[in-house]
Amino acid sequence: MSILAPNSHILYRELHHRDQQQPHHQNWSNGCCSNVIKTCGFGFDRRKMDHRLKKVEKRDCKVEAFWDPSRPAFVELEPITDADHLDLILEQAKQTSQPIIIDWMAAWCRKCIYLKPKLEKLAAEYDTKFKFYCVDVNNVPQALVKRGNISKMPTIQLWKDGEMQAEVIGGHKAWLVIEEVRQMIQNFI
Repeated sequence: MSILAPNSHILYRELHHRDQQQPHHQNWSNGCCSNVIKTCGFGFDRRKMDHRLKKVEKRDCKVEAFWDPSRPAFVELEPITDADHLDLILEQAKQTSQPIIIDWMAAWCRKCIYLKPKLEKLAAEYDTKFKFYCVDVNNVPQALVKRGNISKMPTIQLWKDGEMQAEVIGGHKAWLVIEEVRQMIQNFI
């Protein structure tokens, strides 16, 4: 059985659901492999394409997932509510020597809304090395927004040792912003 899925979670869910219904069917190896029938071309079965073939070849191919099912697919950004909360987070980050990423956004900002799920996926990639937070500038005191020196949204900042070290202002496509944020993170790892 060949499954085309737009993302790995749907593939995992479909195969896991099928496995639960047929526990005797040996499709899993180490929790993330499945046997599928190899097809010819772009999803066309060789049997349907050429009626003259007397011998139908079936090949078993192991498909391994490239993700670790024990790691989360995304990590929700923790909201910062006021200046005291930011001070507490910065103090904890200093003690653990862990840099933090702060996404300064607004609920009405379309680019901020598009960017947030992509940042949550990025947060899952760097789950052990960085902690990700978000600030809705309309729901916090303006003193906090001034402290972050925010003029445009979305703005993604990297803070280390209690100070802002780098920032990306995301006024363009979300995938470009994510690449810039990834590059910013790589510079501080």
